[in-house]
Amino acid sequence: MQKTKKYKVLKGEKLAWLVLVIMILIIPIASVYTKAVLSESNIKVEKVRTSISKQQSINESLGMKISELASLDKIQEVATNSGLEYNNDNIKVIAKK
Repeated sequence: MQKTKKYKVLKGEKLAWLVLVIMILIIPIASVYTKAVLSESNIKVEKVRTSISKQQSINESLGMKISELASLDKIQEVATNSGLEYNNDNIKVIAKK
């Protein structure tokens, strides 16, 4: 009969196999988790961009309304409705030298 040699497993080899198995299990899980976190962050960024776009539209609308209300015609209309009148003799021009 022929003697079979038993393969001795070294301490460092056991540790290397353990680390390899753990890495094989952890890397896919970590990859899926990071992609999920990235996706969630992208969704939040798009919501903020949409909110910013809506607010900019509101700001432009309010700016046009301010310009409309500050026009001379509107001021004269409000003054006339309030019983005031425009008298050019009462206007004083101050020039800066």
